[in-house]
Amino acid sequence: MKVEQIYTGCLAEAAYYIESNGEAAIIDPLRETEPYIRKVAQNDATLKYIFETHFHADFVSGHVDLAKKTGATIVFGPEAKTSYDIYPAQDGDVFEIGKVKIKALHTPGHTLESTTYLLIDEEGKHHAIFSGDTLFIGDVGRPDLAVKSDLTKEDLAGLLFDSLRNKIMPLADNVIVYPGHGAGSACGKNMSDETFDSLGNQKKTNYALRADMTKEEFVKEVTDGILPPPQYFAKNVMLNKQGYEEVDEVLERGMKALSIEEFEAKKSEGVVILDTRHEQIFNQGFVPGAINIGLEGTFAVWVGTLIKNLNEPIMLVTPKGKEKETVLRLARVGYDNAIGYLKGGFDAWQTANKPVDQIKSIEAIELATLNKSGDIHILDVRKPTEYQSERIAGAQNFPLDFINGHLNDLDKEATYYIHCAGGYRSMITSSILKKHGYPNVIDVKGGFREIAKTDIAKTEYVCPSTLS
Repeated sequence: MKVEQIYTGCLAEAAYYIESNGEAAIIDPLRETEPYIRKVAQNDATLKYIFETHFHADFVSGHVDLAKKTGATIVFGPEAKTSYDIYPAQDGDVFEIGKVKIKALHTPGHTLESTTYLLIDEEGKHHAIFSGDTLFIGDVGRPDLAVKSDLTKEDLAGLLFDSLRNKIMPLADNVIVYPGHGAGSACGKNMSDETFDSLGNQKKTNYALRADMTKEEFVKEVTDGILPPPQYFAKNVMLNKQGYEEVDEVLERGMKALSIEEFEAKKSEGVVILDTRHEQIFNQGFVPGAINIGLEGTFAVWVGTLIKNLNEPIMLVTPKGKEKETVLRLARVGYDNAIGYLKGGFDAWQTANKPVDQIKSIEAIELATLNKSGDIHILDVRKPTEYQSERIAGAQNFPLDFINGHLNDLDKEATYYIHCAGGYRSMITSSILKKHGYPNVIDVKGGFREIAKTDIAKTEYVCPSTLS
């Protein structure tokens, strides 16, 4: 028996490869299919099943394309309705993969069809559970993504409580928990950096698995402090239910090298320009009107949060050699309409003597000096809980998450000093403000991490876990 976790850090997502005696299964694959097909071939196996733990919201799964290319059967849990062929597993159904078995445990709560898959080894012993977004390491799935007119998040949280107590917690302590996500995912609140653990240890350390916890306490704790989901979540769910364009076609369209002239023509039509270079390279020179969301950060999450229309035509300016990676990472969250990239990158644009914009960045120590000398406008673009925990005295909270709804709340004549936690979000914010006619934006390098080292006046620190 072979069990392999395939972890993708930028999405904090885990897919799984299971193989026994020449047969294989994939659980929760990402959009790209070739890595899975190659792995199956390298192991001289046949892909028999593609198991989906639920309809994912934070990424577009590769199940549809993978099934077309391999003939494998897609398995969802009870109540899953799709526009393509699936096997709708019922609670307790067992699937054979070589000499091992997978048992479906219906665990509604995160979503109604959510299913945990129990791996039974060659000797008939319970080896591991693939819990999707039902149980994480240190947390459980948020219960607000499948809310309906007759079903509240509190109702779903109650279902989740029952699923955990009746289906998962009775399993042996030595069963391994393989979750769908780790820290950094928006699918939970308090996920650990660890990507697997024993169920026994989770029973001891996971707040949501406390033996003495009542259903009422559970519902209150898992629903408290949940931020609204990113706008693309519901759209990804629909793609995962209804199917999508083949990823090979998406890559072919996005991998068109655009000449300077072609790029300029599309720019004049108002096509979104997405520059994925590092923030401290972008700021030194960029195509006017470009938005910076760097590949080195949580790229997919911020694209999905800030670009509202999944079908928006997007032109790319990327680091050299990163064109395909950028198109693929957009496709992972449903942004399939990348229409090409600037041939030769920003260097070619600059060499052609085309207009160039810049964003000034200053060190944290300079901000501290400026703050002493006069009344300046400081924008803290971190999340509200980060801001409430500790901030520069007098700074205004202007969270990047909600920038599109608050662009008119600032003064276009004023100069704004913008910071986040480390410098990634502040440059995104600065580029968006520049694009929308705010010329006087200054980025603070290193964000609050560096600001905290200065003597600038700050509020007293409050532990984020105490904030609701």
